[in-house]
Amino acid sequence: MAHHGRQQRLRPRLDHSDEAFAAGRVDVIVSNAGYGLFGAAEELTDAQVDHIIATNLTGSITLIRAALPHLRAQGGGRVVQLSSYGGQVAFPGNFLYHATKWGIEGFVESVAQEVAPFGIGMTIVEPGGARTEFRCGSARVADLTEVYDATPAHAFKAMLDPANGLAPGDPQRMAARIIESVDVEPAPLRMVLGSQALDATLDVLRRRTADFESQRDLAKSTDYPAGE
Repeated sequence: MAHHGRQQRLRPRLDHSDEAFAAGRVDVIVSNAGYGLFGAAEELTDAQVDHIIATNLTGSITLIRAALPHLRAQGGGRVVQLSSYGGQVAFPGNFLYHATKWGIEGFVESVAQEVAPFGIGMTIVEPGGARTEFRCGSARVADLTEVYDATPAHAFKAMLDPANGLAPGDPQRMAARIIESVDVEPAPLRMVLGSQALDATLDVLRRRTADFESQRDLAKSTDYPAGE
């Protein structure tokens, strides 16, 4: 009974994952659910907030947690989590999309360390803009108010307009790089797709690192003095 109870604690009661793995070994799990939701923080409804969190963050967490017991039991596998360079970079008017992507990246980075001893590799994919329906098909927009029209919060409207140009990323090439990544050992923790995405990410990380470096004296000032 004790052994059975332990298994119950390790197996999340979530899903139909037993059915998915019934046919045999599953080498790769791809978590790809997600959409963009645009608008200033105060323009979104509670229902819109709940829905995107459930889709982009909670849904991905649920899928991965459901798969892990099976991947452990079969001796390993690979989890590919689609994020975005928006999991490192934040723009106005897209705050909740960023919140979900930053959240799932933290989840995956932590869990990757937990499951590495079982031969399970995890990769966060951070694509830039690609020529998919993300911008002009599946993207959702809040009920916008005029007060934000002349502010950065509504700058996204130009990005969503196809008349202003197409995204630079090629979905087929991106998919090919993702497929190739599952044979790389050890699993790359992050993979940025798109030169524009990489440049933007590096720029933000350099500025963020410089900001942290400037805070050394401040950080040290809150420690107990040596010897205390």
